[in-house]
Amino acid sequence: MTGLVLAVRYLTIVPLPGRPTHGVDALGRAAGWFPVVGLGLGLVLAGVERVTSVLFPSLLAALLTVTAWKVLTGGLHLDGLADCLDGLVGRDAEHRLSIMRDSRIGAFGAVGLILFLLLEIAAVAELPAGLRWRALLVLPALARATPPLLARCFPPAKGEGHGAAFRNGLRAGAVPVALALALALVWGGLGVAGLVGAGTALAAAFALSGFMAVRLGGVTGDVLGAAIEVTELAGLLTVSAWAHLRP
Repeated sequence: MTGLVLAVRYLTIVPLPGRPTHGVDALGRAAGWFPVVGLGLGLVLAGVERVTSVLFPSLLAALLTVTAWKVLTGGLHLDGLADCLDGLVGRDAEHRLSIMRDSRIGAFGAVGLILFLLLEIAAVAELPAGLRWRALLVLPALARATPPLLARCFPPAKGEGHGAAFRNGLRAGAVPVALALALALVWGGLGVAGLVGAGTALAAAFALSGFMAVRLGGVTGDVLGAAIEVTELAGLLTVSAWAHLRP
């Protein structure tokens, strides 16, 4: 259970007792637990959505649900997304990586986060009630299965960075276990719409990681975090489109 505790501590702001375990390589060894943490996050979000949808109009309920979503994760993955967006203005790979290491947020990152969150809020608000809570339940689990998958498929941009340490710590069965669990949850929660959404979401995560790998010479921890956010948004948009197009 040490891996589960470490995954909860890193991926959420939930305070768990016990001695801290340091090192991103240790987090890599806990990667098989990531979808379980995502499911726990989804349970909370589904509960928040059920309560807010009774008390408030759909748009305000969606705003409160997404706020709870980002607060529970400490904005960790949003920070990675903002860093990736800011890095796009760099002249070369080295310059882009130096921009991404800067703790300050730039114009690209700020505008990108605003648009991203607006899309996510609108996607949650426009989902039919019967699909909304189920999507919120399972999509966080799917998104958290992407870091081990992407870390295996793309080289690290820096030999000493978080992405490299995470990749080095991955166990052989982490990727298939995490992916199989996530897809089973998506199928159980959303059926065919979930599998379509999972395919689109994973394709979006691969597209982002491939693009950043070309720009940076590999992937970083920021890229893996950004992929989680992109997977969640792509899944929401696909499920919303599925509901809209079907009679």
